[in-house]
Amino acid sequence: MKIQITDLSRMTRENELSKLFTPYGTVSSTTIVMDKKTRKSKGFAFVVMPDEKEALLAIKKLHKTKVNGQKMSVKKTMAKES
Repeated sequence: MKIQITDLSRMTRENELSKLFTPYGTVSSTTIVMDKKTRKSKGFAFVVMPDEKEALLAIKKLHKTKVNGQKMSVKKTMAKES
């Protein structure tokens, strides 16, 4: 399941997100979206967890968790319609 993290502190790094989500299950990938020009974080990221139950637990437990001084919003990514 792909998880979207918004309101993310721009100081947060991918390895920090991985460490936050790993206690709830396997993390396949972590991607912080960066500005192409400045190469700085845009303040949102995606985490992929293959097991849906683990992902839902991580969302429940980590939503509104304070990371680097800012409460992040964690939710399931909505599928794009084709």
